[in-house]
Amino acid sequence: MYIVPVTLTRLYKHLDAEHLQHPSKSGARLRSTSAAAMASENKVAVLAALVLLLQASSCAVARHHHHPEPHPGGGGTPAVMTVNGFGRGEDGGGPSDCDGKFHSDHELVAALSTRWYASGKRCHKKIRITSVKNGRSVEATVVDECDSRHGCKDNIVDTSKAVWEKLGLDTNIGEVPVTWSDA
Repeated sequence: MYIVPVTLTRLYKHLDAEHLQHPSKSGARLRSTSAAAMASENKVAVLAALVLLLQASSCAVARHHHHPEPHPGGGGTPAVMTVNGFGRGEDGGGPSDCDGKFHSDHELVAALSTRWYASGKRCHKKIRITSVKNGRSVEATVVDECDSRHGCKDNIVDTSKAVWEKLGLDTNIGEVPVTWSDA
């Protein structure tokens, strides 16, 4: 952030030194006060243009690196969290897509809607889930897909009871608003 004033000061000194050493490229000397004032005005105009360019470029960088305002509950992608059983014989169906295994209700595991599951690219990756209601967060491992082509909505983070417990939520509610992000 301190580069701009230092750079402009150096540029101004350089322009001033250049003017003293080479008053004019054509070899003519500035003899009148009005010529000196015009040269000074030119320096100010050049500096003003540089300041505007620097400001414009810093705004462009700020827009490029802008992070959206966090959603209530800690940021991330808004979603609906549902409770699911990942164990044999529970409501989750068959074994998990990522590893072909069943998982205990005590494990911090999740299934993501098809788009977020990304053809398995998030398998075994941690995601951070944050309750919009109380702001508490937990990390869970993605082990399955909540197939949006077969009844799962496209905004679902389906989780084990252990995730609900860590977030301090009642599994009897069934659905709660959350945000999630890659951990």
